[in-house]
Amino acid sequence: MIMRIRLSKALRQSLFDRLHQAYTIGPLRLVRRIHAVLALAEGHSVADVAESLHLSEQAVRDYLTGFILDGIASLSYRRPPGRPPKLTKSQRKELSDLLTAGPEAAGYESGCWSSLLIQDLIQRRFGVEYHPQYIGALLGTLGFSFQKARFVSDHLDAAARQEWETTTWPTILRLAREEGALILFGDEASFAQWGSLSYTWAPRGQQPVVKTCGKRKAYKVFGLIEYFTGQFFYRGSTERFNSATSASFLADVLAQTTQPLILIQDGAKYPTNKDMAQFFADHADRLTTFQLPSYSPDFNPIEYLWKKIRKRATHLKYFPEFARLLEKVDDSLRHFAHLPSEIRSLMGRYCETLGTLAA
Repeated sequence: MIMRIRLSKALRQSLFDRLHQAYTIGPLRLVRRIHAVLALAEGHSVADVAESLHLSEQAVRDYLTGFILDGIASLSYRRPPGRPPKLTKSQRKELSDLLTAGPEAAGYESGCWSSLLIQDLIQRRFGVEYHPQYIGALLGTLGFSFQKARFVSDHLDAAARQEWETTTWPTILRLAREEGALILFGDEASFAQWGSLSYTWAPRGQQPVVKTCGKRKAYKVFGLIEYFTGQFFYRGSTERFNSATSASFLADVLAQTTQPLILIQDGAKYPTNKDMAQFFADHADRLTTFQLPSYSPDFNPIEYLWKKIRKRATHLKYFPEFARLLEKVDDSLRHFAHLPSEIRSLMGRYCETLGTLAA
């Protein structure tokens, strides 16, 4: 069932502003509600929107009905009634700063926060006692979640990163607007047949087990996402990533478009080798390239898309046959290719209206 609505430019901007607020405040239900309205405005069916956002179709219809009746006012977060918080607003802010700084900065030996450590910190710092089982709820209201840490290279060039944000990116944006160009963030991803692991709920004491074929074979995917429209260009391949396959993919993208293209890519070796340099020279009339600072995957929003695709396609899944892996990955690629608003939401570091959602 398709329920179409049309949004004026001003109303669409208001929706993106409200989405930014929702991400900042943290209520997932409100984030989904706004994404549902935006997806319906893109022309997607109720069933597709419900599936992509993990909602019931009736919930999607209710969201749309509320939006039609009350407009932006229907997209607000109402704090549930309850007892006043034990910590004052300033104390909560101080607690957030302490947690962000890490346990070692607060005088603990561990590098990881646990509920017991946080309970002790609150008791020592503010003289307030929380039960450990409530710590998770408290952290949720402060905008924290239980996450796996990641490594960040100590080779980061802070000056180059600052130069990118303050000078290079504004130059790219201005150039694109002057020339009517598409801004394409590019990257490659490899999806292994042995699948991928992730967090999931399971009975206590029973670690989840996922079968794996152990075959070291992978599906390679080239991808480009467009900054202004959220358009997703991609190509899957069983061949290795190299200059020939990269050039072939870019040639297809050039054939599918008519506008000038500004390509933003990472520091992989083959995109900058002699063959690719010749390819870029041959297409210099339409194709301009920029290199991201070294060791800065967080500057490339397509990295967040790969995470979403892995979550949908390969996390905790068993692929006894390579063809099954191809089927699941291709299905996820098509899924996100039909959700430009979802892809635009990944542009947080660069988008003027969404602030720093992707950061």
